[in-house]
Amino acid sequence: MADDDEIVTWWGLVIEGYVATQDKLMGEIGERFELSPAQFDILLRLVRTPGYQMPMTRLANEAALSSGGFTKVADRLEAAGLIVRRPSRDDRRVTYACLSEHGRSVAEKARHACAEILRRRVLDPLGPDASKALAEAMRTLRSVNGG
Repeated sequence: MADDDEIVTWWGLVIEGYVATQDKLMGEIGERFELSPAQFDILLRLVRTPGYQMPMTRLANEAALSSGGFTKVADRLEAAGLIVRRPSRDDRRVTYACLSEHGRSVAEKARHACAEILRRRVLDPLGPDASKALAEAMRTLRSVNGG
């Protein structure tokens, strides 16, 4: 059985590995596409959603952004021509964030670049079996801890 220091060290290594990898990933995405991590996250969520649109409130919640924080990100994405805001036809309280054609193109290229970077920074060093095991372990932790 692992002692207290060993368990704390294991968790520290998980966090340090994640932070180092995420920093490299977002650094490369930022350099290639001039996107902040929050902007990339929003574009990725939209490009993976049928119809390339989502209610702004839901999108903010999924991205774990406050209403004000999300509004700033959405304003920047809209100013860059990556998204448009569209009111719902059925509910005046709902506004959709929708990928523009330019936004869809950027999002698809950024998603492909993300996969390429993850292959190099995660899959190549760990191999497919350890990568899948890591994903399953994180899925389990997310599930049991209420994520």
